[in-house]
Amino acid sequence: MLSGEAMNVTFDDKQPIFQQVAHIIEDDILNGTYREDEQILSVAQFSQLFQINPATVVKGIGLLVNEGILYKKRGLGMYVSPDAKQKIQNQRRDRFYKELLSDLLCEADKLELTTEDIINMIKQLRKE
Repeated sequence: MLSGEAMNVTFDDKQPIFQQVAHIIEDDILNGTYREDEQILSVAQFSQLFQINPATVVKGIGLLVNEGILYKKRGLGMYVSPDAKQKIQNQRRDRFYKELLSDLLCEADKLELTTEDIINMIKQLRKE
């Protein structure tokens, strides 16, 4: 199964490539490309698909193994952990709250936007 994100991937300089690889795999778990206990692409397949060094892929996958998102079946490859989707959602919600919303409110304060102004802007974006 090919990664949906991988088809159009462009790595940026803001974050190490191995972290971006991990993020792509997480996105594929969240969007259903990979399901619980399903095998992900091999290191060689990811390396070829992204045109990057296999060691970089191994490092990205290693991050997800350490977080309990992926697990290894000896001799078979890497698989999605049963609670991977929930773990990813929890991590990203926490990051969203601590980083993005904090930055948003800081900027809103500088612009003297009220909570109602922010809510209306969010509602408008959701409609678009």
